[in-house]
Amino acid sequence: MSKKVFGLLGLLTVASLVLAACGPAPATEPPATEAPEAPGTEAPEAFECMDAIGCVEVAAGDPIRIASALVISGPNASLGLDSQYGVEIAIQFKGDVLGHPVELQAEDDGCNAEGGQAAGQKVVSDPSIVGVIGTSCSGAGVPMAQVISDAGYFMVSPSNTAPSLTDPDQAWRPGYLRTAHNDKVQGAAMADYAFNVLGLATAAAIHDGDPYTEGLANSFREAFEALGGTVVAFTAVNVGDTDMRPVLTSVASAEGGAPEFLFFPVFTNECVFLAIQALEVAGLENTVRAAADGCFSDTVITNLGDAEEGMWFSGPDLAYASATYEEFLVAYQENYGSEPLSVFHAHGFDAANMIFACIESTAHQNAEGDLLIGRQEMRDCLYATSGFEGITGTLTCNEFGDCADPKIAVYEIDGGEYVPVYP
Repeated sequence: MSKKVFGLLGLLTVASLVLAACGPAPATEPPATEAPEAPGTEAPEAFECMDAIGCVEVAAGDPIRIASALVISGPNASLGLDSQYGVEIAIQFKGDVLGHPVELQAEDDGCNAEGGQAAGQKVVSDPSIVGVIGTSCSGAGVPMAQVISDAGYFMVSPSNTAPSLTDPDQAWRPGYLRTAHNDKVQGAAMADYAFNVLGLATAAAIHDGDPYTEGLANSFREAFEALGGTVVAFTAVNVGDTDMRPVLTSVASAEGGAPEFLFFPVFTNECVFLAIQALEVAGLENTVRAAADGCFSDTVITNLGDAEEGMWFSGPDLAYASATYEEFLVAYQENYGSEPLSVFHAHGFDAANMIFACIESTAHQNAEGDLLIGRQEMRDCLYATSGFEGITGTLTCNEFGDCADPKIAVYEIDGGEYVPVYP
């Protein structure tokens, strides 16, 4: 990126979170002017981008622009809209950042790889965008993380939970972080519930090939076997399938016998079909069914009907106890006319506020109000986040972007609501 030099009468360096911003380098040449300096005055120091991978330039009075890339259409829209509303409320609560309004450009990740790739390409084509809050779905997050990283941007996901995304040997890329939990935590929690609370010794898991669903199913399998349980079947359905009976029949006739516990951490439509049709397959009549946070929505509750009975759902523990969350819920109802649609609204709120804090910490500002926001400085600041008090807990990021204060609950549907029963 070419360096743009702004005139500077005084330099204010803002530092409030975890990193001290580096001041701009002195100019190597005097300001371009023919007029002689008045006696007793000095030429102003040049104000230029010295960031290793470039800067976002924000002129005085212009907005600071961030993007979101969440699933905001289709059967899983409640997941992404819930997070987007959290981001919008964060912007509402924050107001200006360093005297600049914040503008959100909303993209749709489609909850698939193609959507993540397309959204990422659109974001990085705009040099005015500081960074991204997204994606909703891990399947979209894998390709988007690559696009965002290669372009020198950053992304903070409120709901990607696939372990691979923060594994440097798998899908992690520099610039990727998340406020959502790692599904190694969720898989272990559901395994503990099945084995130690329900007292079940055999299980099966079904995924759909997506990094989220397969990663969580595998984390459950590893944790369940580590506790002493036996996983008799580990298999998959396809996204878009409506007849799950062949796969369910194969699970019921597994070599180790029909499982006592069946975990299928898939998304909305496939979750409903599996939950209902499992009750129709011989051998699974007494099998306990369980799903995860991809199956949290009013659509699921409506479509399950009586099949909700005896079914469990794992996901973030939403027992947030803070005045900020109470204010958040009031704003959510006032702005969108409903209670939260899914379980990652607070994670979107926290992701936005982490970004605002790092802008305040690292941005260089001149007397006129122009900003230079260094891309590498923003990455460094986000990864160095420590003890950040958010709605979801106290967030501290590791070098690969796991920032969550992870707390998992198990829910049942009671009276048309997801009600926590564990821990």
